[in-house]
Amino acid sequence: MNETERLRIKDWSPDDRPREKLIRKGVASLSDAELLAILIGSGNVKETAVQLAQRILSDVSNNLTELGKMTIKELTEFQGIGEAKAVTVVAAMELARRKIAAKPVDRDEIRSSRDAFRIFYPLLCDLRHEELWIALTNRSGKVIDKQKISQGGSGNTSADLRHILKPAISALCSGIVLCHNHPSGNIQPSREDDFLTSNLENIAKLLNIKLLDHLVMYDETYYSYADEGRLSS
Repeated sequence: MNETERLRIKDWSPDDRPREKLIRKGVASLSDAELLAILIGSGNVKETAVQLAQRILSDVSNNLTELGKMTIKELTEFQGIGEAKAVTVVAAMELARRKIAAKPVDRDEIRSSRDAFRIFYPLLCDLRHEELWIALTNRSGKVIDKQKISQGGSGNTSADLRHILKPAISALCSGIVLCHNHPSGNIQPSREDDFLTSNLENIAKLLNIKLLDHLVMYDETYYSYADEGRLSS
């Protein structure tokens, strides 16, 4: 088959092109050859990148461990694999090895208002304006994400429930901890704080998400809705 007869990857259906397939369907939908094809980028005059990747994998009995043992010199023996492509493959294999060897990241855990305060304190302690933050937790109480929701002036900040619930739903979280600061030094919640807390708790409950706490903090002091018994158990 010559180059004019060979169907180029850009001529394939978008669903079949490795990069587009990854974006549309997720990385798990790609075969080993398709993932390798993304790394090498292009094939040669006789093969597409995927076909070349298939041939390389076939040479190591489709064993990724054996692929990881290949040297730059061995990879460049395949037509269409220059030094730059070989370096990319070797680097990817090394990253895979390091990932396996790496220790799991210890996530913050929220079991009490003090845990929540410890997480938010570095973010809010020195601010002269109000900010509203959320921490999202899984069923084990591990923090899976933290996000700033809004920022205001020295007296208040606005909160749109949609801006709180959207990241919570996207993260498939089980719990939400709300926190904002009062630069004035008065940590007693306002009527607006009460309204936000009540509405968020009720709506989140419909989504099977629990509002675990809402902290109002200033410097090293804070008010906790949970500690005050103002949230449903």
